[in-house]
Amino acid sequence: MNDRDIETGLGKLEGWGDKGAGLERCLREIQRDFPKEGEEDRYALEHLFERYRAFEKTDMTFPERMDALIRSAAELTSKENPRWEFVAARLKYCQFSMELQDRLDDLGITCLYEKLQYLTEQGLYGDYILEHYGKQEIEQAEGYLCEDRNHLFTYAGLDLLLKRYVIQDHSRHALETPQEMYLGIALHLAMKEDRNGRMEWVRRFYDMLSLMQVTMATPTLSNARKPYHQLSSCFIDTVPDSLEGIYRSVDNFAQVSKFGGGMGLYFGKVRATGSSIRGFKGAAGGVIRWIKLVNDTAVAVDQLGMRQGAAAVYLDVWHKDLPEFLQLRTNNGDDRMKAHDIFPGVCYPDLFWKMAKESLDQDWYLMCPHEIKAAKGYCLEDSYGAEWEERYWDCVKDRRISKRTVLLKDVVRMILKSAVETGTPFAFNRDLVNGANPNSHKGMIYCSNLCTEIAQNMEAIETVSTEIVDQDGDTVIVNTTRAGEFVVCNLASLCLGNIDVTRGREVEEIVSCAVRALDNVIDLNFYPLPYAKVTNRRYRSIGLGVSGYHHMLAKHGIRWESEEHIVFADQVFERINYAAVKASSAIGAEKGSYAYFQGSEWQTGEYFEKRGYVSGRWRELARTVAEQGMRNAYLMAVAPTSSTSILSGTTAGLDPVMKRFYLEEKKNSIMPRVAPELTMGTFWLYKSAYTIDQTYTVRAAGARQRHIDQAQSVNLYITNEYTMRQLLNLYILAWEQGVKTLYYVRSRSLEVEECESCSS
Repeated sequence: MNDRDIETGLGKLEGWGDKGAGLERCLREIQRDFPKEGEEDRYALEHLFERYRAFEKTDMTFPERMDALIRSAAELTSKENPRWEFVAARLKYCQFSMELQDRLDDLGITCLYEKLQYLTEQGLYGDYILEHYGKQEIEQAEGYLCEDRNHLFTYAGLDLLLKRYVIQDHSRHALETPQEMYLGIALHLAMKEDRNGRMEWVRRFYDMLSLMQVTMATPTLSNARKPYHQLSSCFIDTVPDSLEGIYRSVDNFAQVSKFGGGMGLYFGKVRATGSSIRGFKGAAGGVIRWIKLVNDTAVAVDQLGMRQGAAAVYLDVWHKDLPEFLQLRTNNGDDRMKAHDIFPGVCYPDLFWKMAKESLDQDWYLMCPHEIKAAKGYCLEDSYGAEWEERYWDCVKDRRISKRTVLLKDVVRMILKSAVETGTPFAFNRDLVNGANPNSHKGMIYCSNLCTEIAQNMEAIETVSTEIVDQDGDTVIVNTTRAGEFVVCNLASLCLGNIDVTRGREVEEIVSCAVRALDNVIDLNFYPLPYAKVTNRRYRSIGLGVSGYHHMLAKHGIRWESEEHIVFADQVFERINYAAVKASSAIGAEKGSYAYFQGSEWQTGEYFEKRGYVSGRWRELARTVAEQGMRNAYLMAVAPTSSTSILSGTTAGLDPVMKRFYLEEKKNSIMPRVAPELTMGTFWLYKSAYTIDQTYTVRAAGARQRHIDQAQSVNLYITNEYTMRQLLNLYILAWEQGVKTLYYVRSRSLEVEECESCSS
């Protein structure tokens, strides 16, 4: 088939009416844009056009013909021809835009302003958008739309976005385009900016999103511009050691889950099984009973019918209920002591890893936090580092405190066994976290969140009083509570594979835009709980992370298992952190610092000294921060980004790829999954996660951690060939490298891969 044959075939599309003309334009663009670099490309393009010509001999409807054409392009995707996922995306968008235009024609909508009016009337758009922006501003914003940016979508990314993110009517039909979605989010995020420069921020926010340089977290992408604009990803609560406090924490989780948020709960203050209640010995049921209540709440309060609630529960490695806690998700044992729908995490002091490194044949002591408080007058969990270690041994020696003595190797065996079988418990290195806390002058960090990347000050909510009040003849009961510190996670990610991380100016511009957008989320958010609103506005904490890490390495010709990787990671994340600190300080000078800036390590300069930031530009930035302040108490946290990385056509979070290429069978469709920018040059740089030496993963995490004030979602990928000792060594190495948290241990038997060289 030559170009003349293609032209003749395209001409026959005219018999399909307006839709045929639309498809014709799409195919002409594919013919023009798709690079025909060899016989494989020419064959694939000819095959696609032969398929659409064959449709004329069938009784297929136009939608059926489009579905078949899209499937053909998806099936043509291979590791030899990875670009066909973009051809499939072009055809998918062509189909979508024609269907959307039919709906808009039926509704008589001809411009963006009319569409926003309709969406607002239908309760699909928050009325606050049109309350803040006039018709002229909406028309100006419409001029920012760039439809060519739809060509950046992979087939998988576009399919996910159209199914889950664009606004749909009550019949599940889409009513906005991907570019309108990004613009709507930008309008929301810039809503409270000064009117004189607001439209410029709308443009900048739209550009960073539509160019796939930055992705906001899923709650922000899904809920910005909507009536219930809950924009935060995760929340963290400290569970008090009281009946009232425990049930309040469970209720807090239910309210968060109702609006699509995940939750981290610290149970380290709750008394252990057999502890006393009001002096009655042996009365306490322990933490497992309460965790089962959290588990049932997660199942009962699903997230708007889309998925069940999600919670992580954390316990200290010295808590008396630890052995039962480590068996929550395993499949053997008493099912009454199981909680299969929650995710356990263990908090480790430095002492635990020091002893594990020295010898596993030592005693480890498990104690009840309530007994310690009663006997010693302090809470062991409220200290860290040298003070914690001194108190721990003091408690061990105190005969008033009962102990559950176990061999250290038995504790380690239980932890690793659970990790291999279930992927959990998550690891939270509490001394490392608190030692690097820039706001230690205002509190403690007890645990992390559902994805282990958040590390912010925490404090339990407390009841102050309950009063019966007469109000105009009505009896009202007024409960007064102290807000505590209820942590909120506001997340976004830099798409490292889609920006030039070696150019400092480009990184600074994109980071400054992302930091401002995240800071605006704090004021624009719909909070499911007042406690969350209080803490979020007090600290103004954000979590700027990354996706596309493996994409970035491959793009720059860097092997995962290399010293070059470690050095490069250190350089890139220092550059990002510098840009983030600079941006937050600039916003602080403009809008004011967070409430607790005075006395923080940002203000004293200790933050910079601890991280070895001694160069001239860092010293200058430290002086600037001390003078003009910081807008945000916490800045960086690297989340997993599984869904949003698909949208932006890059690799997930900090993870290596699972496979370079595979075709995923879905109902009535084929979904190609291709490593981004896969070429002969990058092919060998995309080594599968399960074949990578995990020591390089841990060492790279250590290099990055110096520049991340919070934490990272770091997964370990192991095979059945791993011994328990090898896995333990990875945990110890992570601690030695200063890695604050570890997420899942993903275990799989090693698959023997076909020799790619021979197969070619």
